[in-house]
Amino acid sequence: MKIILTALVVLSFQFSFAKENSAHSVDFDSIKENQTFKSPFKIKMKVNGLKIRPAGEDVKDTTTGHHHIIVNAGPVPAGQVIPADETHLHYGKGQTEAELKLAPGEYTLTLQFANGAHLSYGPEMSKSIKIKVVP
Repeated sequence: MKIILTALVVLSFQFSFAKENSAHSVDFDSIKENQTFKSPFKIKMKVNGLKIRPAGEDVKDTTTGHHHIIVNAGPVPAGQVIPADETHLHYGKGQTEAELKLAPGEYTLTLQFANGAHLSYGPEMSKSIKIKVVP
């Protein structure tokens, strides 16, 4: 029964967010597809249609949230908690700029927006780009 209730809550979250926020988006404000960097480098993040708010504040508010950068992985499905690890970088204080330190190589960076409880708003509120880091 607990699994069914959890599934219903997640589906309800996904449906209500998609319905209310279909025109909203996130984007990298300072970097472009296939750009080359020397590490460390700065990234600016932006959101359209929603407001930035630190994690933990009014976790049920679907009009606010904060950014995450996911390294070499795609978006997190709507309603799922974004993990806190070396691949999933959290900007829960409401930051819109970050400095990344990555070893030389090719990367996919995914910008993912989530609510105050770190529940992802899904692929609709994500943007992925490929970049290269050189020595």
